[in-house]
Amino acid sequence: MTATTPVPDSFDPEELETWSTLATLLEWLPAALDAQLQRDAGMSHFEFGILFALSRTKDGTLRMSELAGYANSTLSRLSRAAARLERRGWLRRAPDPGDGRITIAVLTEAGRDAMLAAEPGHVALVRQLVFAPLTRTQAMQLERSARRINGTIRAKDGWSPSA
Repeated sequence: MTATTPVPDSFDPEELETWSTLATLLEWLPAALDAQLQRDAGMSHFEFGILFALSRTKDGTLRMSELAGYANSTLSRLSRAAARLERRGWLRRAPDPGDGRITIAVLTEAGRDAMLAAEPGHVALVRQLVFAPLTRTQAMQLERSARRINGTIRAKDGWSPSA
């Protein structure tokens, strides 16, 4: 094989360039978002996402299992984050009034205020890092590409973690 002929089961040069660029983005962007939110609001990007998801519901309430799905999180990780948010007075957990076996997360007024205070800085950073370098057409293509990749990961017969 020549230097330009890929070994079976390895990336060709174009794939490698695309993948390494995306992998770098997947490492750097979450770190930048976390750093800004920690500095400006005292919360992680994951915690912001929890508060954001709750703030978008009619009554600021979601079942923990549903919230874990939105956050792409295990219940264990979500529970640890919810405990941190509870200690800050931003969230409370309670039995579901309709089924006491189920736990719900409830956004408190303080939690709503914290999320609303954090949101402008977060939006500004996302605009700076993601949208400013792209044309509108490129941003739309990024959305479509990400949606296709997400659909492949979440598809019925798509990727899933090993047991």
